[in-house]
Amino acid sequence: MRKTFLIIAIIFTVLSVIFSVLPFDTLALAPIALALIFIFIAFKKSEVNQRKAPKRLFIIAYICAIAVLGKTFLFKDKVAVDTKFEQQKIDNKQEAKKDLEDLENLEKDLP
Repeated sequence: MRKTFLIIAIIFTVLSVIFSVLPFDTLALAPIALALIFIFIAFKKSEVNQRKAPKRLFIIAYICAIAVLGKTFLFKDKVAVDTKFEQQKIDNKQEAKKDLEDLENLEKDLP
C-alpha cells in the first residue's frame, strides 16, 4: 500500500513541477495539493528508515507551491498599449474610406 501511495505521490509531484513552470497561475495548486496529500499518506505508511523519498517529495512540492504563489502575488501582468498599431488602424480606416469614396465617384461618372 505504501508503494502505491508513493507512486501516486511521485506522479502528482511531477505534474506539480510541470504545472508550476507553465503559466497556469493558481491552477497549478490543484496537483500540488494532491501531491502533498499523497506524500503525507505515503510518509505515514512508511517506517522510520523508509521516509527518505517522501521527505524529498515534500521538499519538491513545497518549492513548487512557493514558486506558484510567488508568481501569482509578486509578478503582475501588464498590458502595453501599442501606439504604432493603433495609428496603423486609424490610417487603414481612413484609406478604406478614401477607396470607397473613389469607387462612388467612379460609379457616378459611368453612364
